[in-house]
Amino acid sequence: MPDEIAARAAALRARIEDANYRYYVLDDPDIPDAEYDRLMRELQALEAEYPALATPDSPTRTVGARVQGGFAEVHHAIPMLSLNNAFEQPGEDDRTRFREVAEFVQRIEQTLDRRDPVFSVEPKLDGLAISLRYEDGVFVLGATRGDGTTGEDVTANLRTVRSIPLRLRGDCRPRVLEVRGEVVMLRKDFEAFNAYALRHGEKTLANPRNGAAGSLRQLDPAVTARRKLSFYAYGIGEVAGWTLPPTHSATLMKLREFGFPVPAEVDLARGFEGLIAYYRRIGAKRDSLPYDIDGVVYKLDDYAGQQAMGFVARAPRWALAHKFPAEEQMTTVEAIEIQIGRTGAATPVARLKPVQVAGVTVTNATLHNADQVARLDVRVGDTVIVRRAGDVIPEVVRVVTERRPPQARPWHMPTHCPVCGSTLLRKEGEAAWRCTGGLVCAAQRKEALLHFASRRAMDIEGLGERLVDALVDLGYVRTPADLYRLKLGDLLEMKRRLDERQGTTPETVRQGRVASKWAENLLDAIAASKRTTLARFLYALGIMHIGESTAKTLATWLGRLAFVRSMPAPVLRVLPDIGEEVAASIAGFFAQRGNQQVVDALLEAGIELADEHAPDPRLRERLDLGVLLDAERIPKLGSRSTRQLVRHFSTLEALLAAGESGWVAAGLSASAAYALARHLEHPRALARLRAAEEAMHTLLDAIPAAAKAVQAPLAGQTVVLTGTLASLTREEAKDRLEALGAKVAGSVSKKTSFVVAGEEAGSKLDKARELGVPVWDEARLLALLAEHGQGR
Repeated sequence: MPDEIAARAAALRARIEDANYRYYVLDDPDIPDAEYDRLMRELQALEAEYPALATPDSPTRTVGARVQGGFAEVHHAIPMLSLNNAFEQPGEDDRTRFREVAEFVQRIEQTLDRRDPVFSVEPKLDGLAISLRYEDGVFVLGATRGDGTTGEDVTANLRTVRSIPLRLRGDCRPRVLEVRGEVVMLRKDFEAFNAYALRHGEKTLANPRNGAAGSLRQLDPAVTARRKLSFYAYGIGEVAGWTLPPTHSATLMKLREFGFPVPAEVDLARGFEGLIAYYRRIGAKRDSLPYDIDGVVYKLDDYAGQQAMGFVARAPRWALAHKFPAEEQMTTVEAIEIQIGRTGAATPVARLKPVQVAGVTVTNATLHNADQVARLDVRVGDTVIVRRAGDVIPEVVRVVTERRPPQARPWHMPTHCPVCGSTLLRKEGEAAWRCTGGLVCAAQRKEALLHFASRRAMDIEGLGERLVDALVDLGYVRTPADLYRLKLGDLLEMKRRLDERQGTTPETVRQGRVASKWAENLLDAIAASKRTTLARFLYALGIMHIGESTAKTLATWLGRLAFVRSMPAPVLRVLPDIGEEVAASIAGFFAQRGNQQVVDALLEAGIELADEHAPDPRLRERLDLGVLLDAERIPKLGSRSTRQLVRHFSTLEALLAAGESGWVAAGLSASAAYALARHLEHPRALARLRAAEEAMHTLLDAIPAAAKAVQAPLAGQTVVLTGTLASLTREEAKDRLEALGAKVAGSVSKKTSFVVAGEEAGSKLDKARELGVPVWDEARLLALLAEHGQGR
């Protein structure tokens, strides 16, 4: 025997044994099933060609790794063997493509002298094989398969799986009944677990199989109980005090009567053609099943035939697992690029060396978000495991770090959108980065238009998703400003082109009449939207992090669109409920040339902001040089120090003229003065401060000299609305209360100032009475609104 053959066999055994340990013991497999099967088949072929290699401890003669630590050992009275696998091969006809299945059926036919034998057929669930022991009808022991001879005692954890009966149903009570089956995590439970984990910053599960195995092997059964697992029976082991039915299919029916779930897809099939028909039928519905499967299982149905066929070293000769094309494969990452979604979300995507996964050639795989890339540490050039489960975009599951090339470098999210060049930003606490070019980015054009036209924004009635799709797809609208350039002829031409594309011609068109009322109504709605409020317009622009409340704050305090679009972030930060991140988002949006051009085009199209006014006089109390210095975050210069400086130097020029010695004389520490001086030496920092000061003075100068800060009537008060009002909608009441300075909340608490209760008020009214919160009726609300100019 050549030395290189022996060395290769030794290497294969070591790699397979390590993979078994990771799969069965650590529940952390490092290679996909397809790679494992390839290694096993290579070792089997070597041992067949060189019998001296086939040692008793070869992994080809065992099921998995022996368990270690944590749980007590359980010796199976009847070994839990694995099954031989069959795979689809290249070929033009079924008997060539499914040669291993044909040979399996042929062996049974020849051994039993039986034509077209009957098989019990079932999906091969992708979970964790377990054994359940019942004595006198009561569940007493549950164990994992382990190495087939010895498993782990996981009884306590299995008791938390609700689909496992703790006592057999019916009057039949076998003295001993060992039921074998699969513990799985259903797809819906897997998705729910990962969604929860992402929200709480916890580790997600790679796939449902890992979820089932890892959950079942928790040392604390309470942890297992919180992770929803399911069980499905597929066979039996040791039996005493009960006569078995003559067939496997009848046994499964009996197990159902005992209270065990059995997959609904279990069926009977006859001969080779029946098996292949079942394989195709289950394969076609694979993605719609509630659980993951990786193939189907064929079992000779009658027990007499099974006994006659017997066993080989590690598997029965009367059963076969017919595997689907692998859902996991290894390939390499050739690039990592960014895709921009309809809402502006930036998703990193791995461009892959083409690989067949689940019968489909995969060239791209989602990496979900930047945090996921960092967690997996995916790099260009890496070898990765790719999974395609269900009708979804393939995803990278794991990096094979031992194959990483030395030149591979960590990946970082780019700073700008690859579609429109706008800045990419991420809201604190969120995983997703988003493109800020909502008005100009082609990738999010439709979503931007729908938001712009929505009821709480510009309120363009009739402009729904189907019309937006058509207007964008056929090239009539690129930005919201294009809506105001549409003519009747444009809309009618668009409808004609759409009908031609869809291959439909309305009856009215056949008769020579063109329906135009819908187009006229839409144009009227677009024209009516031109007169609006500043808050609605700002909200309609779709600026990241800017909801209705923030839009109203900007409109109330700054008064004019010109100020909103020109104020730098340090000035915006002084407004109520606008923090550093939101201020940066607003300033960043208007700093981008494309967004400014669309806003200019909207104004040129006739948008009229009917409620513009002078800035709020209260800004005088909030804005000074100290605010701008605080925004610079200069080391050793806190807000107390900036207050000290402002008392002596009210302008930036005065501050610069004083220098370090003057700042120390004004009460600043030497170290803080040194830090300030070094910061102001940077040209960009100094230019930023000059621009911010100029904008601040422009804003303050726009406040009339005689204007005094007027406290809003409901400033500082929290109001809750409940029930139905006769004269106002809930939204109208909310708008008018907010215009008077109130905060309108959704729930009642001790901090609620008063509750407005209309007809059919519910639990909020009860809560208000319980807490002693004042309750107003509609008449009192209308009187307040009328008194302050907010009536109809």
